[in-house]
Order: sequence, then C-alpha cells, then structure tokens
Amino acid sequence: TAWGGAQVSPAGREPLARGGGGGEILFGLSAVRNVGDGVAMQIKSGRAEGPFVDFHDFCERVDVTALNKRTVESLIKAGGFDSMGHPRRGLLAVFEQIIEQALKRRRERDLGTMNLFEQDGPPGAATVFDERVAIPDLEFEKRQRLALEKEMLGLYVSEHPLMGARRALARLAECTIGEFCEMDDGALRNVAGIVTSVQRKYTKRGDLMATFVFEDLSGAVEAMVFPKTMLTVGSRLLDDAIAVVKGRLDKREDTPKLIVMDLTVPELFGDSGPPVRIQVRAGMFDETRVARLKELLLAHPGDCPVFVHLAGRDSETVLRLDDEFNCDGSGGLCAELRVAFGADSVK
Repeated sequence: TAWGGAQVSPAGREPLARGGGGGEILFGLSAVRNVGDGVAMQIKSGRAEGPFVDFHDFCERVDVTALNKRTVESLIKAGGFDSMGHPRRGLLAVFEQIIEQALKRRRERDLGTMNLFEQDGPPGAATVFDERVAIPDLEFEKRQRLALEKEMLGLYVSEHPLMGARRALARLAECTIGEFCEMDDGALRNVAGIVTSVQRKYTKRGDLMATFVFEDLSGAVEAMVFPKTMLTVGSRLLDDAIAVVKGRLDKREDTPKLIVMDLTVPELFGDSGPPVRIQVRAGMFDETRVARLKELLLAHPGDCPVFVHLAGRDSETVLRLDDEFNCDGSGGLCAELRVAFGADSVK
C-alpha cells in the first residue's frame, strides 16, 4: 500500500517492480474495499512520471475518476498514503477539502484561468503563496487504526492488535489457541485472543446466539455462543475486542470449534503487568519517603508500572514513574509499601 515504493499492476494483483527486499508487504490496490481495477489503472497512469510526492500531488495527477470520495477514504483507512508521511486520522479530516480544491484548480486550468497564488512548476513544487489545506498531525489510537485497516483490507497488515499484549494475555490464558485445538474433544480451558467476524443469528425458537472467529498469534478457531450463554456475554461480544474465553473444545466435526461458556474483557496494559498505585498525602511525600520508595521499587524489579497519587486538599495529582521503577507487584513489595506509606496506601 506504499505507493511511493513498488508499482502495482493495473489489476493490482502483481507488482510491476519489486523493491530491494526491504521487508515491505505488497498489497494489490484492487483488493482494497471500494477500489476496483479501473481505479488501480488510473493510479498507475497518474504515477507514470514518478512516485507521488504527497496527497496534494496525488490529487493533481490522477484522473478525476480516481478521486471518488468513498474510494479515497478507503485507501486512507487502508494505509495507502502512509509512505507520504500523512497520518490517517489527520488526512481523513481534510481529504474532501483537498480533493475539492484540486478539482477546482484543474477546472480553472482547463478554462485557461490563472490563479494569482500559483506558479508554474513540476508537480509538488513549492508555491510562493501556499494555499493548500494543511493536514493535521492527528493519528488514531492503535486499536482503532488496525480495526479500520482490517475493515478495508480483510486482514491486519501493518501490525497485529495482540503484538503489544502477548505477555499480558499469557498470564490470563491456560494455553494458546493453537495448543487448545490440538487437545482432545471436550477439553475445557481459558484461552485469550481477539474477537473477529461476529455474526449474530436467531434459532428456530427465536433465541439469539452468535458465532465468531477467535484468534491469537498462534492460530484461530471458530467459536459458538449458544442462547443461554449469550444472555450473559452478549453485551461484551464485539468485533476487535481482546477477550478471555472459557470454553470447551468440540471436535465432532472436521473443523474444531470453541463452545463458549464465558467471555470477559480484561483491562490490559500492553506487555506490562497491572499497575501498582500508591496513594499518599502531598505534604507527607518528603525526600526521605521518596528515597524509601525508590529503594523498595528497585529491590523488586518487574513489569508493573507504578503510579503515585498525591492527594492535596482539593485535588489529586497522579505521577507515572519512569519504566526503570517498574516493579513485580508482589505481595511482599505491597506489604513493605504499606509499612512505609500507610495501611491503605497501595492499590
């Protein structure tokens, strides 16, 4: 999807020129949702003179049929303009204005109308008075960015949502999904992963049930939620939710299935552990107590981030300590912290 790199065939299925093996993923343009072979052809023709400099240059050079707003929106969500340095959320906020501005300029040039604020030059060249719409430096948080990417491409390309939470999920699961699917029929385990492709349906009796694909970094399995379980977990069953499922393995058919018995959505902190929160009165947090806190945390290293809540008279200040003070969150550490800062000081 990086158009500044390898070219793409008219149908968007084969690269016309491969890069130098830099690890890039080549994804056909026509496979992006709302983008067809015709648009892929127009994009290829537009970049015949060289890679696009930026989104403004793209709008100036491709055929107007490739500037369909729904198509361009899909390409932005898929990450097609990432190599030009544009953040997806920022570009989505202004792309319609940029397209309208570009189409207006092109109509004026076709009519021979001169714009005082333009100067002759190659595509992407600087102007004396730059009237182009600025693209805000805004980006989606990772989960939303990847959800939109998968919606447009059918799979995660730039990253997998679970990449930053492997250790955290490992603490919540008894095995991976790949290991679970190798077990005997009827095995009951807790497995952790991401919920995708949720489909809700009604039984012949009119009861609501659901199916979804549950996957982690080791594999995926089709999951089934029967009506009785649906009553308790239905509100938590959402696409792209990272969840822990307690389920039974059903291998009576050729393809293993996960029969969901319970589903919870844990609070995750990436690959770190749950945070340790220390509450103290601001006036009591003197140099002696700061030194004692540092001593205790360095003596119990781990992956749990530490937050210090300084309670004032009318407000509270929360400090996130540097990663070098991440601790193991053990009962022994918490006991020592309570001795140093008070019985109710540790969460």
